[in-house]
Amino acid sequence: MGRDVPAVEFTREDRRRYREKVRASLDVLERMLAESRFDFDRPLTGLEIELNLVDADGRPAMRNAEVLGVIADDAWATEIGQFNLEINLPPRRIAEDGPGALEKEVRDALNHADDKARTIGAQLALIGILPTLRESHVGPDTISANDRYRLLNEQIFAARGEDLPIRIDGVERLDTYADSVAPEGACTSVQFHLQVSPATFGSYWNAAQAAAGAQVALGANSPYLFGHRLWAETRIPLFEQATDTRSAELKAQGVRPRVWFGERWITSVFDLFEENSRYFPALLPLTEDEDPAAVLEAGGTPSLSELTLHNGTIWRWNRPVYAVVDDRPHLRVENRVLPGGPTVVDIAANMAFYYGLIRALVDSERPVWSQMSFAAAKENFQAGARDGIHSRQYWPGAGEVPVSELVLRHLLPLASDGLDAWGVSAEERDRLLGVIEGRCLTHRTGADWQVASVEKYERSGLDRDEALRRMTVDYLDLMHSNAPAHTWPLD
Repeated sequence: MGRDVPAVEFTREDRRRYREKVRASLDVLERMLAESRFDFDRPLTGLEIELNLVDADGRPAMRNAEVLGVIADDAWATEIGQFNLEINLPPRRIAEDGPGALEKEVRDALNHADDKARTIGAQLALIGILPTLRESHVGPDTISANDRYRLLNEQIFAARGEDLPIRIDGVERLDTYADSVAPEGACTSVQFHLQVSPATFGSYWNAAQAAAGAQVALGANSPYLFGHRLWAETRIPLFEQATDTRSAELKAQGVRPRVWFGERWITSVFDLFEENSRYFPALLPLTEDEDPAAVLEAGGTPSLSELTLHNGTIWRWNRPVYAVVDDRPHLRVENRVLPGGPTVVDIAANMAFYYGLIRALVDSERPVWSQMSFAAAKENFQAGARDGIHSRQYWPGAGEVPVSELVLRHLLPLASDGLDAWGVSAEERDRLLGVIEGRCLTHRTGADWQVASVEKYERSGLDRDEALRRMTVDYLDLMHSNAPAHTWPLD
């Protein structure tokens, strides 16, 4: 969840001061890392889920402020689109009561919120990109009433100086322009957080990057955008383009995008924060009165507010997080790869696979990132997003193979070992990884079910718009069953 900001106009002096504070904060972070001033004795996980709001016909409902009002729970917040909401679950240990306890907590929270939303004619939809979304739903007038989003929109377009092109070549082709960042609201995701020590941060981030290709392939759930069938996980190219501050000329010069996979393996979290300050100008140059060096000298814990705000405007698919809780600083890897849905049990299975796999990769005697180029990891990520569970991916010792074969033969056993290392029970481990195995054996993800369902309706004579609407209504019913999406019927 992004940090709230006040409504302001930025001056040249604001930008100069902000740059200086970011650099000063970076120096302080370097000192803190050297002095091991971080809380990591009881590593915690966190979970954020973004959702869509729909009406009874499965079409977008621009009512997030009203829905938040009836939910009346601080765990819920707006997202960029008026048809979006987000829930933040309390941190917990991975093995604390097992993943099943978190699964029940998520289901209870979503069911309660959905019941409240229905009292005012809206429903929650746990899906990557809402299939019934159209370009008319994502304009400046559909951005949530939050100063952060208004400022981001203004600053991104001030940096660009022109409308945003959105061009995605998939099964079909989308070629359009956006006059706001509102299309970002189409990209609803599930975000996994893992608290780690400074010494192990580099390994966990590298592991998350190496796993991202298989992760997005297994979790693909966004095949449609504005009525077009595009990638299995269209959310990836859409998000990359919907917040792009670069003109065509800056792209040609090699300027980095703000939604970024990265370009190298790292040795420390400092590498990522240093890249942020070196490559990316400020979007929201807001400064606080805190002198981070003085706070550190006095024995306190600096908030490093400028550094963290800047980090929040650079959307890495695996993002570093610095935070202070109860006056103790900690570091987290924020995994932003996966879309929402299809069901809570699917999310729990994705979470088990992710946490298990990266733990095993970090514990390995010979890290996978020492055997694999970063370019190969990036290519895997793009292939997984484009082709989903039908993609081919490279892995050391396996070569380039179908991702389902890679997961079944190599990655699932690693994930199983990793969950054992976290202390997850064998029963919970096998139940959740069994969902991942089922997807690989059936070659069906949420994206595949959506496509097959739409094609069924189109064969019956319905046009694309009505087929997508019918599929969305069916999806919502099956979402509430909490049966894994690879078991959903297609009749």
